[in-house]
Amino acid sequence: MMLKQFLKLDSASGVVLTLSAMLAMLWANSPLAPVYNMLIELDFGITIGQFLLVKPLLLWINDGLMTLFFLTIGLELKREILVGHLANHRQIILPAIGALGGMLMPALIYIAINSNNVNYLHGWAIPAATDIAFALAILSLLGNKIPPSLRVFLVSLAIFDDIGAIIIIAVFYNSHVSITALWVIGFCIMGLALLNWRNVSHFTPYIIISLLIWLAFIKSGIHPTLTGVILAFFIPLHVQNMRKTWVKSPLRQMEHDLHFSVYFIVLPVFSFVNSGINVWGVSTNYILHPVPISIALGLFLGKQWGVFSFCWLSIRLGLCERPLHASWRQLYGVAILCGIGFTMSLFIGSLAFGTNIFFDQRLGIAVGSITSAIVGYWVLRYQTHQ
Repeated sequence: MMLKQFLKLDSASGVVLTLSAMLAMLWANSPLAPVYNMLIELDFGITIGQFLLVKPLLLWINDGLMTLFFLTIGLELKREILVGHLANHRQIILPAIGALGGMLMPALIYIAINSNNVNYLHGWAIPAATDIAFALAILSLLGNKIPPSLRVFLVSLAIFDDIGAIIIIAVFYNSHVSITALWVIGFCIMGLALLNWRNVSHFTPYIIISLLIWLAFIKSGIHPTLTGVILAFFIPLHVQNMRKTWVKSPLRQMEHDLHFSVYFIVLPVFSFVNSGINVWGVSTNYILHPVPISIALGLFLGKQWGVFSFCWLSIRLGLCERPLHASWRQLYGVAILCGIGFTMSLFIGSLAFGTNIFFDQRLGIAVGSITSAIVGYWVLRYQTHQ
């Protein structure tokens, strides 16, 4: 029942994400484009004693609001690993292997195309991400043509994809690290561990400590959105009363409280401020730049090749089984949908390049994601069981 509600919520949010991206594109290509640019570049700051933090609105959203998105991902990961589909080791082999192929092949395509320019190689992880909200939105349009096992497969694969994205961001997309800030983070993590050990179910102390971690991450050089993952790890799945019986689940409560705001407010706002691609006066060299081209090919070709080939090989070797009642063509169609990398690809792209005047990685993300959505839908819509 919980998985069904989860699928329904994410499918609906995909429509909202699409509308917000379209609105941003229309605004950025209208006579009011300067207003759009001024809005996302508007500086906001906070001052606490001698502490001063000033960022443009774009970074407040990418570094601040997206922490809530990573918190939601972390909560879903923890729940699925402890009591969900990932708790059964036999059920996680196929999506885990598929996710590995879906991250490896796009990265290899990107690296192969940009191997002659070291500066461009920093974006190798951009096409390695899958946007679960958009992918599930496409699946929802197909109704009962798709067996439930494929939806579970796609959700599970996206979870492993998110794990990979979190690791990539933590390892490869950080600047010079401040040791002092890391000490502060470590001390705060000990505080979160103490709260978890004491079965504290109130969210307020967790949030206060997490705000300190977020600020320390800002000063540390490590991307602050990882605060969300750390916090999720220490939210208790269950708490006990004095008689050692389970009474409630703070993790499920927080996950429930966050879902609507994250999928219908945070992600659409993120989509809006990051999707305003101005295409007026864009030259052919700008469009055919190797960075957007390699991203588009990585998402559309790399994702489907990686996911499907790794799944096909693992099934043929007897490591796992094909999803129940799913044909090979249906599995291939879902592999194509994995090339919809919109939200996470935009996020990694902002870390890798920011806004570059010589090329725009968002062009490649848009082309690769839209092509994957259209072709994936067509393959699944007109599939035959074989």
